[in-house]
Amino acid sequence: MGVLDRFALDGETAIVTGAARGLGKEMADALAEAGADVAIVDVDIETAEATASELEEIGVDTTAVEVDVTDEAEVEAMVETVTDRLGPIDVLINNAGIAANAPAEEMEYETWQKTLDVNLSGVFLCAKHVGRRMLERSEGRIVNIASMSAYNVNVPQPQVGYNASKAGVLMVTKSMAVEWADRGVRVNAIAPGYMRTDLVEEVLEADPEMERTWVDNTPMGRLGRPDDLRGIVVYLASEASAYTTGEIVRVDGGYTSR
Repeated sequence: MGVLDRFALDGETAIVTGAARGLGKEMADALAEAGADVAIVDVDIETAEATASELEEIGVDTTAVEVDVTDEAEVEAMVETVTDRLGPIDVLINNAGIAANAPAEEMEYETWQKTLDVNLSGVFLCAKHVGRRMLERSEGRIVNIASMSAYNVNVPQPQVGYNASKAGVLMVTKSMAVEWADRGVRVNAIAPGYMRTDLVEEVLEADPEMERTWVDNTPMGRLGRPDDLRGIVVYLASEASAYTTGEIVRVDGGYTSR
């Protein structure tokens, strides 16, 4: 097998949570280009269906599934639905997440709890239920989307809940990787830096000074583009990374290397 062949995902089934737009959509598109059939999983079913229709133009099978990743019953049902529609799940990309900025002394407990529920518990629940199916087949790859915020406190935005949740994702990744390493299931994570998604663009338009601060603190001198994640997600989802598990890959323009 040639080296490029090891990146191919032909005939495989992938789930990407939070894939209706933004980074999730970009990664779903990359997996589809590599040959995978892709389930677009999101709370926004209308946008998810539109994204699934776009991916069909690549020539793969797709489906859109509405799910709240913090609801275990909905997660279990989602796994059944995707399996029925596309076949056994080979790849899970745990991308669904939220961010809420508020000074720690002012953050409402409800905001704190919701952030951890979506960003951390949602990752656990999806990995748990998809992982069970993978373990039955002794085959599967899970990629959790963490953040460089798991390693450092970013400024100027106050985001204690977000930072804590993403740090938790790192340990969930490592723990599951070690538990399942000899059972055929690999678990890794990507820790992106600041990425120019549509939502981030709206924030920066309202506060240009924030962009200058972010760029000044990034050694590469620019913010990331969503397509900067395409290569790494295909690598971790494919046989190209067959001996890689428990790894956290930072894609942050050197931000956390300062």
